[in-house]
Amino acid sequence: MSPRNRFVHRVENVEESEEMSVLDLPELTLECILGKLSPTGLSNMAAVCSSLRERCRSDHLWEKHMKEKWGRLIGHAARREWKQYLSSTKDSSPAAITSSNRSKKWIGVLSCVWPISWLKSRIDGSYKPKSPSPDDSVMSWYQSLESGKFWFPSQIYNREHGHVGFMLSCYDAEVRYDSHTDTFHARYPPHGRRAIVIEEGVQWDRLRAPPISTPAHELHISDCLSDLRPGDHIEIQWRRNKEFPYGWWYGVIGHLESCDGSEHFCHCHLSDTVVLEFNQYTPGSRWRRALINRKDHREEGSETDGFYGGIRKLQSKDEISKWRQLWPTDILE
Repeated sequence: MSPRNRFVHRVENVEESEEMSVLDLPELTLECILGKLSPTGLSNMAAVCSSLRERCRSDHLWEKHMKEKWGRLIGHAARREWKQYLSSTKDSSPAAITSSNRSKKWIGVLSCVWPISWLKSRIDGSYKPKSPSPDDSVMSWYQSLESGKFWFPSQIYNREHGHVGFMLSCYDAEVRYDSHTDTFHARYPPHGRRAIVIEEGVQWDRLRAPPISTPAHELHISDCLSDLRPGDHIEIQWRRNKEFPYGWWYGVIGHLESCDGSEHFCHCHLSDTVVLEFNQYTPGSRWRRALINRKDHREEGSETDGFYGGIRKLQSKDEISKWRQLWPTDILE
């Protein structure tokens, strides 16, 4: 082969070996690829160049991941807390702005010339970009939850590792995620002389988003009293004394002692007295039954038996099923 032919052959080989940039892909193809990336893949791709950064931070790409992993636990209370968290961490100092602008200039200079094979090494998780300051994007919120930096309001079933004194109850707490154990750390508000209680290793299935916005120390105004009848499933606020926060306790509406429980002759729903039954307790236990007044119920009880507050009537089969899953193996005293 002549020198000229060898030179042409080398040039052809170089041209054939050149790799296409990911940004050379058709718009729809690139969007489809980004839509199939994991949260880690999206985060790493966002660190490649300014153009991919904007694409990979798009809320519509992250809303799917947010809903899949966090949707069940994130309610209105957590959203309000996130807004407050953003306000408290916002840094508008001149030094931070200058540093940010300088970084953007470098990104612009280096942007969008990387081949696909180089990008693949970034997507597979070997590359760990630095976490930016949180902003009002779904990506930032997801990463703050995932990293455990963000404590958010939740409610925990059977608090303090299922302590017998809290069986079939659900209490307010602030929680944060621990990605190393795939569990949560919880801190319960102080009550009385008791300091904040910390619980670690809380499993996913013991958490729920607060179903209503009533704070733990406030009485929930019941709007279902006139509708309650035997067999209805309820949650009722209960606290040991006035210094304690309320927890939500599972129970059912029972029959009056004067009623034989017959479906066709029962008039319990017409009485001003409503029977609350907590069947996780043994018959004869002072915690087994309680009576409230249907017409003027606010908070009833004593320092001996505790105080019964507002009532939620459970309409969802999922909520009722959850309480049944938590039913203790042994009857409580």
